[in-house]
Amino acid sequence: MKKLDLNTVPVKTGSIYPAPYAAMMAGRSSLRLGQAAGLTQFGVNLVTLEPGALSSLRHWHRAEDEFVMVTEGECVMVTDDGEEIMRPGDCVGFPANTPDGHHFINRSNAPACFLVIGSKAAEEVATYSDVDLVLTLKDGTAAYTHKDGRPYAPEGESK
Repeated sequence: MKKLDLNTVPVKTGSIYPAPYAAMMAGRSSLRLGQAAGLTQFGVNLVTLEPGALSSLRHWHRAEDEFVMVTEGECVMVTDDGEEIMRPGDCVGFPANTPDGHHFINRSNAPACFLVIGSKAAEEVATYSDVDLVLTLKDGTAAYTHKDGRPYAPEGESK
């Protein structure tokens, strides 16, 4: 295996979130480093947040651990305990099945980057703390529901 050439790793933009949440992820992009390296047991992503961008909706994972290390710029980590500024070298871990919703916001005037490393469970459930949304991933297929289990339909659609 040769070292990765970051200039050839595809950049992922956009979101798999349903409307209206997908539009909230404007300004976020990531390099899927683990995928580019052929890794299958855990993911490694280098995320870039433009000024004002969110990393995700605030969420927690039932089956997957996550580890984040800021590599460039400054962002704000938001958890159930509040907000904390994260700068290059700052790290945080989010153990699986710990219901503490988290995400990162770039409130600065410059891009911020962080490395995310996470396990890849065959089945996963992510719960979104601030909205009525749950993601279930099974065999590579994503399905969204409301927290009470009803299928999620974007506003204006019915299911």
